[in-house]
Amino acid sequence: MTPLHISSRRFLLDLAELATFGRRQDGGIDRVAGSAADLASRAWIRERIEACGLSSWADDTGNVFGRRGDSRGPWLLVGSHTDTVPGGGYLDGAYGVIAALEVLRVLHEADHPAADMLEIVSFWDEEGAQATSTGGLVGSTALCAGGHIESIAGYLELHIEQGPRMEAAELELAAVSGIVGVARYSVTMQGVANHGGTTPMLGRADAGQAAVKAAAQIIDLVTALDPDMVANLGFIEFEPGAPNVIPGRAEFVVEFRAGTEQALRTVRRRLEQLVQRSAEAENCSGTVEQISYKPVARFDPALCHTVEMSLRTVAPAVGRLLSYAGHDASVLSRYVPTAMVFVPSTGGISHAPDEYTPEPLLVQGAQALLQCVLAVHASASSPRGAELVPQTTPGVHSRPR
Repeated sequence: MTPLHISSRRFLLDLAELATFGRRQDGGIDRVAGSAADLASRAWIRERIEACGLSSWADDTGNVFGRRGDSRGPWLLVGSHTDTVPGGGYLDGAYGVIAALEVLRVLHEADHPAADMLEIVSFWDEEGAQATSTGGLVGSTALCAGGHIESIAGYLELHIEQGPRMEAAELELAAVSGIVGVARYSVTMQGVANHGGTTPMLGRADAGQAAVKAAAQIIDLVTALDPDMVANLGFIEFEPGAPNVIPGRAEFVVEFRAGTEQALRTVRRRLEQLVQRSAEAENCSGTVEQISYKPVARFDPALCHTVEMSLRTVAPAVGRLLSYAGHDASVLSRYVPTAMVFVPSTGGISHAPDEYTPEPLLVQGAQALLQCVLAVHASASSPRGAELVPQTTPGVHSRPR
């Protein structure tokens, strides 16, 4: 059979046209889930799917799907999301959806048997940026809670890395082995509000100073525990918030991301110890409350191996990475064998107008996705291919009932 190749021109034109929905003057994209731009883009995606003779529909949540109308499954699901954060980039999520569309079109036009096992998706509200969002990953969570997940044999997602690791390692493609866990905590220091000019320094119960002392030590805490862990402190607030009043209460929110559950458990204990020490040093009390927790997602080893071998047929500089950003793949991985492919992000920039990956690398990534789909189909079609996507560890993917 003649080797199959994506149409780089068609793929790039579609990617550029999708970027017109919600584009701002500074080049950023405002396509928050449920916005007029988001809804219009989803209608456009369905039109593009149907224009080449494929079937398209949207479920009750808003997820948009496409496949051959006469295919019966089980299906390998491939896709990502097309919603953005306010002022986001044009590649985050959208790249994976348009690449999935192009892969399905190529297989359909060639009448390749792999076309019958492929379904594509643009998930609803991955970002969680709308005011009423429940925190993102809404469409993938709804899919996995419904009946259609029973017809899904595996999931592949192509995405930009959104970080600097690939560029620093000079990698062109990466097989993603999983997604870090994310733990977010609210730290509260309780002191006594008092006059900032008349209260002696040694007699204070300064909640602001207690919070600042704890916050200043978080980076050292993390690097001593796990050099690959990251932390972010993006919110801090003092009450009553006046220049001449000692803060009687202070709060900050800190987020940790790590590749093992053990590291996340340990960092919580050490955070609690740090908070207590800092509070006592300022005659205050301190509490740590978990706001949210997303466990580490481990992708299917057999599928990851198939993906990595496929990438090596497309590019010489291939590696394996953990993702430090959340993706719909994290949800799917709890139900079906899942893997991801990354292409580099220039300067590690994402969620911003300057988000960029050179077009040759975008095209190469889309071709790599095609090779991955072909490899999965070949494996399923072999005499030993009992399942579409073989499951390495029995019972690791629990389906909802």
